[in-house]
Amino acid sequence: MSDARPILIVDDEPALLETLSEQLSLDGEFAPTGAATAAEAEAMLSGAGSRFDAVLLDVGLPDGDGRELCAKLRRAGLKIPIIMLTGADGESDVVRGLDSGANDYIPKPFKLQILLARLRTALRTFDNSEDAVFTIGPYTFRPASKLLQDTARNRRIRLTEKECAILKFLYRAGGRPVGRQILLNEVWGYNAAVTTHTLETHIYRLRQKIEPDPTAASLLLTEGGGYRLDPAAGRAAA
Repeated sequence: MSDARPILIVDDEPALLETLSEQLSLDGEFAPTGAATAAEAEAMLSGAGSRFDAVLLDVGLPDGDGRELCAKLRRAGLKIPIIMLTGADGESDVVRGLDSGANDYIPKPFKLQILLARLRTALRTFDNSEDAVFTIGPYTFRPASKLLQDTARNRRIRLTEKECAILKFLYRAGGRPVGRQILLNEVWGYNAAVTTHTLETHIYRLRQKIEPDPTAASLLLTEGGGYRLDPAAGRAAA
């Protein structure tokens, strides 16, 4: 996994597509990919090995209505957030967009910071839903079920609430190291009674569960005064 979250932008306006792609790429938080038609977007979303965390979808596309594409994607089982972008902002237009399965409906012209805030909100909501699924090494990680599953070895690993929270926060750090105190505060809150020793104990137990060799960690690494998750480790061998 790269540091950035992959986002598909579906819009037939080249200038807007270019601007959105540039702005979303600025701080490395997102990795945008563009599509100019409904057919192109559908092919990219259904392609083997494709992965997008969210879709920004224009209503007016040269080969169809974005709302119809949204409904079709939902019927096909796509669960990730879809945010509609449109110049039609009447009440009936908004209702049609949301009824098609969109998570949000943003009229043009829009302010970029508002779009980013609503995109982040949609992603946070999805990440905490029953539908969220992440890949960590050979495992499929389902935070809502507190479960790691290694289908290649027919292995299921149950996680505690804290173990699940640690993995989810490190995954969302995008491969960057997270300091012990930051991770402690995120998982346990600002509790003076909980020390870094508590975190280290949980990390030790988590490694016993997920690492092929807990004495030579490859997934959950100690780095930079904290910990870093390498979700790509171990996939080739799986």
